[in-house]
Amino acid sequence: MHQRKAEMARHSDCFIALPGGYGTLEELLEVITWAQLGIHDKPVGLLNVDGYYNYLLTFIDKAVDDGFIKPSQRHIIVSAPNATELVQKLEVGYLLP
Repeated sequence: MHQRKAEMARHSDCFIALPGGYGTLEELLEVITWAQLGIHDKPVGLLNVDGYYNYLLTFIDKAVDDGFIKPSQRHIIVSAPNATELVQKLEVGYLLP
């Protein structure tokens, strides 16, 4: 599984998570961790349809406030409520090809 994800990561321009379950969260957190460790510098987006990821984003902000995540690393995740806005944010923030 790790090899498959690593191969997909090599060939991607960015990562976008749609609402999902445990597998989605596992893959999302892995690519965030890879960015945090400097393994890649690709944008990570959350398609936050109907506020699906609001609690996760609140948790991440709490982790920043409590010192578990560096404030400079909070920007790793970009979120938006619809695909058009998310792609626009990713393009502006990271100048995607």
